[in-house]
Amino acid sequence: MRRLLQDFSPSTVVAGFVAVLVGYTSSVAIIFQATVALGATPAQTASWLWALGLGMGVTSLGLSWWTRQPVLVAWSTPGAALLASTSGLAMPEAIGAFIVCGLLMAWAGASGVFERLMDRIPVAIASALLAGVLARFGLDAVGSVKTAPELVLAMAAAFLLGRRLWPRYAVPGVLLAGVAVALAQGRLHLAGVDTSHLWAVPVWTSPQFSWHATVGVALPLFIVTMASQNLPGVAAQRASGYSTPVSASVAVTGAATTLLAPFGGYALNLAAITAAICMGREAHEDPARRYTASMAAGVFYLVVGVAGGAVAVALSAFPRELVAAIAGLALLGTIAGALGTALKDEGHRDAAILTFLVCLSGFSAFGIGAAFWGVVAGGVAAAVAGFRRPQAGQG
Repeated sequence: MRRLLQDFSPSTVVAGFVAVLVGYTSSVAIIFQATVALGATPAQTASWLWALGLGMGVTSLGLSWWTRQPVLVAWSTPGAALLASTSGLAMPEAIGAFIVCGLLMAWAGASGVFERLMDRIPVAIASALLAGVLARFGLDAVGSVKTAPELVLAMAAAFLLGRRLWPRYAVPGVLLAGVAVALAQGRLHLAGVDTSHLWAVPVWTSPQFSWHATVGVALPLFIVTMASQNLPGVAAQRASGYSTPVSASVAVTGAATTLLAPFGGYALNLAAITAAICMGREAHEDPARRYTASMAAGVFYLVVGVAGGAVAVALSAFPRELVAAIAGLALLGTIAGALGTALKDEGHRDAAILTFLVCLSGFSAFGIGAAFWGVVAGGVAAAVAGFRRPQAGQG
């Protein structure tokens, strides 16, 4: 415990907060859409936020403490989008599908199947995948100058000054500068936060299992979560120099999904984008102490979970441009490092740049996001580059 307290620092706590801020503000609206599509009551919607916050918080704290590495767990954003597009599915059937999905994820982790697949991906391609996924946030930060130039430019100036004068606290300085400017401009809309239902209460929904829900929801939810979330999550860890036990981590998230499914915990997975915030130099100069950033994020997850929708709405009161700028600036170092690693090996350079471009494009097909297709494109390019023609005279 003494070591844990010594390893914490203001920069890791702020990194954890920024990770949760970016995660919630970027996709909590999709969670609400998913609950509406399944006909959830307001109490069930609050229960979903409780289950997801509890699951992400406990697993992030536990895995980070156990491995002493920054392991951050998140909800499946493409999975929520998949649920939001469903129709005619009753909540009990959906809960049954969540349980099946959780069991499949636990099996993929415990059996080692997923880790064996990840071991076949070259470091250059994994780094290019990470750079491509994160570069979108850098572009969004630059694009935000159009709609909020004073806010974003003030945050950029705070970042550059912070990197020069106090590198460890550059991101906290950016956050403070952004909040100060937003307050001065009257763009923090905290007056509209609903505190009438401050504490969330878990609501149990008895599951119903059907082939229709298994084939139509559970299997697609499993595939998009593994391909679009866990795959870039592991790639982010390896590209940042961490050797987190993949099988155990995926098995834990699958087990947590299974246990929390009746309360709305539809799919938990390893984070990539928000995890990168906790893995970068801005979180802490010492890589061995960055695990406290993901633990801080776990604590914030728990707070958001037990507070139900009120805290989520409060986080959404931050201007969109502030969130985009803090995410882009916090990830600059990670993007640069990942690109450097991806392009360092000439033998995999073509495969790496192809992976980067596909991931950056946002291309998706069959409900599976660009991260998966980027790895496929890079893998094909690497295989073609490594193919050798038989020499003359060989049969």
